[in-house]
Amino acid sequence: MQTQCNALGFMKNKYIDLVEQTFDFPQEEFSLDENDHLEFHEIPLMDLVKQYGTPLKFTYLPKISQNIKRAKKWFNVAMAKVDYKGSYNYCYCTKSSHFRFVMEEALENSIHVETSSAFDLEIVKTLYDEGEITKDQYIVCNGYKTDGYVSRIAELMNDGFNKCHSIIDNQEELGRLSAQVMGEFNIGIRIASEEEPKFEFYTSRLGIGYKDILPFYLNKVKANKNAKLKMLHFFINTGINDTAYYWNELHKCLKVYCSLKKECPELESLNIGGGFPIKRSLTFNYDYEYMAEEIIAQIKQVCTEAGVQEPNIFTEFGSFTVGESGGTIYSIIHQKKQNDREKWNMIDGSFMTTLPDAWAINQRFVMLPLNNWNNRYERILLGGLTCDSDDYYNSEQHVNAIYIPEYDEKNPLYIGFFNTGAYQESLSGYGGIQHCLIPSPKHIIIDKTDDGELVTRIFSKEQSHKSMLKILGY
Repeated sequence: MQTQCNALGFMKNKYIDLVEQTFDFPQEEFSLDENDHLEFHEIPLMDLVKQYGTPLKFTYLPKISQNIKRAKKWFNVAMAKVDYKGSYNYCYCTKSSHFRFVMEEALENSIHVETSSAFDLEIVKTLYDEGEITKDQYIVCNGYKTDGYVSRIAELMNDGFNKCHSIIDNQEELGRLSAQVMGEFNIGIRIASEEEPKFEFYTSRLGIGYKDILPFYLNKVKANKNAKLKMLHFFINTGINDTAYYWNELHKCLKVYCSLKKECPELESLNIGGGFPIKRSLTFNYDYEYMAEEIIAQIKQVCTEAGVQEPNIFTEFGSFTVGESGGTIYSIIHQKKQNDREKWNMIDGSFMTTLPDAWAINQRFVMLPLNNWNNRYERILLGGLTCDSDDYYNSEQHVNAIYIPEYDEKNPLYIGFFNTGAYQESLSGYGGIQHCLIPSPKHIIIDKTDDGELVTRIFSKEQSHKSMLKILGY
């Protein structure tokens, strides 16, 4: 019967058949060329492999600008629909990726900057000295403030960065900042939001509790002749999602904002943080436009009912800004059949060192083969090169398995992990010593000319043994 079905064409067991039967494919960023090789935003990925080899990291710069422009449009249209009086301000969350090529691309889109540490502000100073940032841009300083961080914030403020806002994380920070800033300065207050029931703790470690914010303003901020409260900051770890939990926390935040606004007329901005998700699977479906419209409409409604002017809105998108610009390509260098049921396809790299989120928090990325789409598919496990038992990748978000084209020793298979542009280098430690001394892969930058022609350049070569031995003191 099986032979008959094959002859009639009823049995579809090629990888391309599996994808087309399972997903809506091709998609906006993924398609196949005439050779059935994968393209990412019309980038011929097999050409990159032929030119640069594997393992290979790449960053596609135009995607950064595209996502910034999309978010600006969603929020500005949402404001226009409800006659919202405040402005929308897009901040880039630098901790997602500090690389200069990311910062420069993002800054071309008239955005602002959110920082998390003292060294972040050294980047701000460098970009200002070189004309990439002006004093008209907002610098939103978040996070717990060490002495070094406070000192650098004070230096910026004393140097005329009047739109630098230090977001107070605990009540002691105000006095430490006041002691170093000459004249008036702007601050915000971060709300310590309550976490979802599934969390191991009830309240975020960051910020000041809901009930303590108004007393803190009345007792300490209002009495400080130089500190001007301009912003209330709100963020929850689970991100911006259409859930009862998110809307409940947003409304609690808005009640605090309205209460503060009545006591503090100079309060003018609400920062709703980051949290727009990015595509982790070919089944991804998120209505960004609806969420922007609903957020703005609810803020407008609550403020109107309370009789206060609606605030300027700030967002701090990090992963959304840069995540979907990145990708990592590996070769399948060998297949190990450990028993009758499990096949291990070994990559020429390590998940622990190049995609640490896959190991540390079981994060899943879009994973697709670059070639051999007309081969039969098989279920496999993916193994990295380190000797650590945790260096593997074993499932996709849409199914508890990985299916890729069958291993063929004579026709090497290449696979890509996509939307990996946020956090991975920061978490794995760029340029340092990696687990089992697995070298960091080559990293290339992909851009487009005004004529739409793709341009690639090497940002960093594959890490050499000499550089690693030097770091280790040999």
